[in-house]
Amino acid sequence: MNCYIAVARAGGIETIANEYSDRCTPACVSFGPRNRSIGAAAKSQLVTNCKNTVQGFKRFHGRAYSDPFVQSAKSKIGYELSQMPTGTTGIKVTYMEEEKVFSIEQVTAMLLTKLKETAEGALKKPVADCVISILATAFDQHMGGKDFDEVLVNHFCEEFGKKYKLEVKSKPRALVRLYQECEKLKKLMSANSSDLPLNIECFMDDIDVSGHLNRGQFEEMCADILARVEAPLHSIMEQANLKTEDIYAVEIVGGASRIPAVKERIGKFFRKELSTTLNADEAVARGCALQCAILSPAFKVREFSITDVVPYPVSLKWNSAAEDGVSDCEVFSKNHAAPFSKVLTFYRKEPFSLEAYYNSPKQLPYPDPTIGQYMIQKVVPQATGESSKVKVKVRINIHGIFSVSGASLVEMQKCEEGEEPMEMEQTVNLSALQNKMQVEEDQQKSPGEGEKENEEKKVMSAEEGKQEKKSDQPPQAKKPKVKTKVLELPIENNPQWQLAIEMLNLFVENEGKMIMQDKLEKERNDAKNNLEEYVYDMRDKLHGMYERFISEGVNTLSLKLEDTENWLYEDGEDQPKQVYIDRLAELKKLGQPIQDRYTEFEERPKAFEELGKQLQQYMKIVEAFKMKEEQYEHLDETEIEKVNKTVSDVMIWMNSKMNQQCKQSLTLDPVVKVAEIAAKTQELFAACNPIVTKPKPKPKVELPKDDAPAEQNGPVNGQESAEVETSANQKDAAENTESKPDMDLD
Repeated sequence: MNCYIAVARAGGIETIANEYSDRCTPACVSFGPRNRSIGAAAKSQLVTNCKNTVQGFKRFHGRAYSDPFVQSAKSKIGYELSQMPTGTTGIKVTYMEEEKVFSIEQVTAMLLTKLKETAEGALKKPVADCVISILATAFDQHMGGKDFDEVLVNHFCEEFGKKYKLEVKSKPRALVRLYQECEKLKKLMSANSSDLPLNIECFMDDIDVSGHLNRGQFEEMCADILARVEAPLHSIMEQANLKTEDIYAVEIVGGASRIPAVKERIGKFFRKELSTTLNADEAVARGCALQCAILSPAFKVREFSITDVVPYPVSLKWNSAAEDGVSDCEVFSKNHAAPFSKVLTFYRKEPFSLEAYYNSPKQLPYPDPTIGQYMIQKVVPQATGESSKVKVKVRINIHGIFSVSGASLVEMQKCEEGEEPMEMEQTVNLSALQNKMQVEEDQQKSPGEGEKENEEKKVMSAEEGKQEKKSDQPPQAKKPKVKTKVLELPIENNPQWQLAIEMLNLFVENEGKMIMQDKLEKERNDAKNNLEEYVYDMRDKLHGMYERFISEGVNTLSLKLEDTENWLYEDGEDQPKQVYIDRLAELKKLGQPIQDRYTEFEERPKAFEELGKQLQQYMKIVEAFKMKEEQYEHLDETEIEKVNKTVSDVMIWMNSKMNQQCKQSLTLDPVVKVAEIAAKTQELFAACNPIVTKPKPKPKVELPKDDAPAEQNGPVNGQESAEVETSANQKDAAENTESKPDMDLD
């Protein structure tokens, strides 16, 4: 129902917020007549635009439209489901005034695009890689927070039907509102055991409805769901080969872990007090960010191992010519390490197909166990007419996706006379060489996965076993010398649920168009909002702070603002962006002079004050010079006269402008602007400051001609002695610095 984004940076992991300063982004997409809304903006339209607002769609991934789960969900959602041409589930909405059917993959891509934009906005850089949490080790997919909401919704639908004669599920909007209120009630009951009310105004047909429930009643209603809490716990302990006494601590996360009855049953199973130190909502996203840091070469992470596994056992089956039937082989067992590759050997004279499937249908959350069909092409017999040896490489990649990644044919050729042959005994070495080649190839394709993929295994089919039994028999005659040649074979992949390349490209193109449309609509709305904001803001200020700066009897702007406000709610409701921009420019042409007069009035006293402070400062320095104060006696009299004249001129200019401005009406443009005063202040500083801040020259002291002590020069008084001593010290300093020319003598 919700998404969280976490990033690894600055030595830690941080959950980032969206444009609403909220770390939780609803998994919700809403389609409108001009654009899409995604996340929090879409959730706000769940009631007002319920038929075109999609949420809870993640559970429809990989499911055919005929899937019983899909059919049962149709009555619980406000939007309409439809069958795609491929048989998968689609979502029918009205977008851009047209009826559209989007695949689940398309809607998910819209949500992921929004999350990517949020991440890039927070990080101030492009985002290319991410980890998404999907695949659990043990689970019950019908035991989440939404399933508890279902119980409450069904209860109140029945109660309102009896109490108010209302058929709630016949009205999608009413059903959506009930879901929202039931979710709130569920959260309140987790923190409070007393009776709690549920009130909805104008629920259906202008009827207000109300009800109440307490935690005890809620737990009784959810008894069948709560009874399933322990099953996944038993499963995970069995898979890990652990007993409850082997567990040191239990941390619970997830929104539904806050339900007291759920916590109670988990604690009872492990016979321990549960830990809730992590953020129950954000913990999984933060774990994904940690995995990002582990996978990224840019981060150094504390050493510990995380091994992804195959969640369901995968098998291959094929037509067996030797056994006149169908053979199969489990290639990846449950909880097998991933990523991983294996090589299977077949003996064939012609192209053949393999079918991959999950061999434990009861463990699957989906009814169809098929993974895909894979056709190994261009298989031909040996020159002798015998079956060719075909090596097929199967792989589970880092994303947990199964594929037939390669196939090769081993061709046996007789050696010409004099040619150095490869001995038959080297067949095993050839296989090892083949495996080595495949491992190196994988390492080039997927760097960083080498350690796991070096453990390639060779799985022999039944036919190969029969063929190789013959090699155990003693040789009856000398065999001809042969050499081998490895030929790569093309593979035709037909995954069951994977999008075709053409369809994928079409979806990408359509998404790009919708993103551009959303951008254009956002710019249009921003222009409209800017105009509307200016109208309301200026209208209030004209009767407030700007009132003194408007000419009496001039109400042109007020009339224009009123006219624009009416236009916005009538003909201007839906106009192109440029129309709003032009309207705003037209209003500003009338309103900007008023706004400028107010701004000048507010800022002018500060500017004059700053200029006056500088004038007083320089006037004091001129007076101090005239009084022959020691601090300024080194300054040149001519230059001081220049300062005095400049100060006098600026003083006259300032007084003149201030007097003129005092006589000027506030409804007229100012006599002098703040920018002019600031320029005059800078001009005064540039003319006077270099003169009055000229440093005082240092006194010149002559060193004595001989090296006699200062006392032998016959000091007359203490002052002369001090001067001689200073000279001697300066001489020593000068001598000491002769070898250090880089040091400053001062």
